[in-house]
Amino acid sequence: MSRSIERKSRNVVQEVLAFLMRHWRREAGCVTGIALGMAIATSADLLLPIYSGHLVDAVARGGPRLVALRAAGYAILAMACLGAILAAARYLAFLGIVRLTVRLMTRMAGDAFWRVQRFSTDWHANNFAGSIVRRITRGIWAVDMMDDTLLLALLPSLLVLIGCPLLLGLRWPTMGLLVGAGALAYVVISVAMSLGLIAPAARLSNAQDTRMGGALADSITCNTAVKSFGAEEREDARLGIVLAKWGQRTRRTWLYASHSGLAQMIALLALRTLVVGSAIWLWWRGRASAGDVTFVLTSYFIVHGYLRDTGQHIANLQRGVNEMEDLVGFESQPLGVADRADARPIRVRAGAIVFDRVTFRYGIETEPLFRDFSIRIEPGERVGLVGHSGSGKTTFVKLLHRLYDVTGGRIVVDGQDIAHVTQDSLRAQLALVPQEPILFHRSLAENIAYGRPGAKPWEIEEAARLANAHEFIERQAKGYATLVGERGVKLSGGERQRVALARAFLANAPVLVLDEATSSLDSESEALIQEAMKRLIAGRTAIVIAHRLATVRMLDRILVFDRGEVVEEGRHDDLVRKSEGIYRRLFERQALGLLSPEEDLDPELDEMDDLTEEAVG
Repeated sequence: MSRSIERKSRNVVQEVLAFLMRHWRREAGCVTGIALGMAIATSADLLLPIYSGHLVDAVARGGPRLVALRAAGYAILAMACLGAILAAARYLAFLGIVRLTVRLMTRMAGDAFWRVQRFSTDWHANNFAGSIVRRITRGIWAVDMMDDTLLLALLPSLLVLIGCPLLLGLRWPTMGLLVGAGALAYVVISVAMSLGLIAPAARLSNAQDTRMGGALADSITCNTAVKSFGAEEREDARLGIVLAKWGQRTRRTWLYASHSGLAQMIALLALRTLVVGSAIWLWWRGRASAGDVTFVLTSYFIVHGYLRDTGQHIANLQRGVNEMEDLVGFESQPLGVADRADARPIRVRAGAIVFDRVTFRYGIETEPLFRDFSIRIEPGERVGLVGHSGSGKTTFVKLLHRLYDVTGGRIVVDGQDIAHVTQDSLRAQLALVPQEPILFHRSLAENIAYGRPGAKPWEIEEAARLANAHEFIERQAKGYATLVGERGVKLSGGERQRVALARAFLANAPVLVLDEATSSLDSESEALIQEAMKRLIAGRTAIVIAHRLATVRMLDRILVFDRGEVVEEGRHDDLVRKSEGIYRRLFERQALGLLSPEEDLDPELDEMDDLTEEAVG
């Protein structure tokens, strides 16, 4: 089990580093400059102990004091020059890392957002918005840590751990071997504990951190429901369970990091004792002067500092890898529906829609919902979709918007297969008014103009008038500049619906899809929206998912869905006369108020009695 965990940790490290290197290659000049600057600075740092030894020898050497002073002066001048080179090179490298990191963070955040926006509807339904945001922000800030760790910390450490043993080994091979072997052993211990102990714990901790973000966002977003049921304490308790588990996992990760730090400290103390003892032994045997001992000790103290920091750098590297793991995972996540390489923008003028022998099943289902399904909607035709839950109405619309690709057959709009066109151009031609309009926490004007960016103020106002929204907007304190709150919570249901209708008016798309939602509104709002809907669908192809059947009376054709098939079609007057028809039975129940407009029809219910027949004529 532990081996499989280590193997998974190594694979994650490889994936994250490969991801980071791909982005580094796009900034190759900047990365090279940073690495060169740090190499020059580190080389200056490595040479300082040599001149420290010369300085001590000059002071300790017998003979004329003027000669000793001159030698000491040269040593001090050399050390000052090396210090200046070190400072200048590091400063330039730091300027480069600022430029590099800001560019990478900006690009990665944009790339992640681009992919998340294009993931499937199912993916978004199964992921908390708060968790997604947390994974992106945590990942891009980890890039800052990774850049600093690899370029400003581990690269100089690697140069010191190679260069210092070589410099010592040129004079005393045994000493060089001792320092090199000790440094290597320390790095191996640090890496092994990081990958085998800390990384798995940190992965679990990060997963719980993501859940915590999702739980927070879920409760805060639904605060209205929390208040309406007086459930604040219940939500506190629910979050408390998540926080308790997060605390346990985070505590374990931090304890493992402390254990690793203790092991690293013991290794450093042992290496320091051996190096100092060896230096004194060389002096005792007459193989090293006081300056040589100073050179050895100063070199070791530099190595010691870099090694001590290397342990922390490896811990930071492991932490950065864990925090970037989700961000990197977005890249391997397949897009819900991808445009083809040769996809072109669609051109819709008339608005004819054809489902040509379409077969479709959801990924988790074994049986298709649609099998060889064919239907044609003529240009300018107004069509209603009716049927019980799961009959295929919503899936029909989702397939038309290409939120899913069909399993077989094709969908054609004005003679163009929608699988061969770009999705954004397709959806721009299909104005959608959903059952529950979702508004951005932006101004009313921005929300109305969302379907047509750049619309002029008078065009926005005209669309609002057509949607019967202008009067209530004018009553707002800031008029069209009024912010609507998250998801439009500052507006009533009828007001949100009219803003959505205004958005559709302004978009002026040739094809309109209405998920009719007047059933939950007061009679006055319903009348205003019904009036606006009649204006909106005039002269364009319209598809109306009907919950309140009074809406479909004005439509040219009604399609009655049942289990992925159109079992009845025709005008309202024709369908209501079919004594055994599904549409008639649903209409009878709504006419007598026996069913709410949203309640699904059960085909197995008994026939209505004579009283019902008389009530509907």
